Amino acid sequence: MELTLETARAWYDDDPTHGFGHIQRVYRLAEDIARAEGADLEIVRAAALLHDAHDAAALDAAGRAGHHHASAEFAGRILRSSGWAADRIAAVQHCIRAHRFRDDSIAPQTLEARCLFDADKLDAIGAIGVARAIAYAATHGNPIYHPPSETFLRTGRHTADEPHSAWHEYWFKLRHLPQRLFTPRGRALARERARAMDAYFQSLAQEWKGS
Repeated sequence: MELTLETARAWYDDDPTHGFGHIQRVYRLAEDIARAEGADLEIVRAAALLHDAHDAAALDAAGRAGHHHASAEFAGRILRSSGWAADRIAAVQHCIRAHRFRDDSIAPQTLEARCLFDADKLDAIGAIGVARAIAYAATHGNPIYHPPSETFLRTGRHTADEPHSAWHEYWFKLRHLPQRLFTPRGRALARERARAMDAYFQSLAQEWKGS
């Protein structure tokens, strides 16, 4: 099996946050970063195409919090069936396991893993990041904006009746992403995208107050 975007289409749905559109964008970003940094393009491309792919049974067992492990196992099966060497399969699997923001136990150890990590996080900021945050809030019954509590602003913890709005996601996670990136190319792209994202969420809060 030749790994292409067309091939990968069958592994994803049209979910607005982690569906095929996300894969297309991450694939292109990862290629851009890999070329700029001199990474192994074959490893990076395969990891980008497979980083959120999985079968239903594996995801049910792992849960969303473990989707990177389920995707790594799925990638192993796909790549073995395509005749990939074991060491290169392991390299792709490391990229996938290390791309998750909330799992600090697996840091990206290779240049290829850092390219995927940066590409995946870049898709969570900028204009696209704003759209994804709003889409996620809407599909999970959360508001776009809700006044944050002092507790949340200080600690990142919600009060009992406080929803996790798109603005909360920005404050808790998205605004910190540019500082988490590894590659010079990724950080340069992040600076541009962060300006658009920051401006939107600052305007959102002001407009909600009637300013």
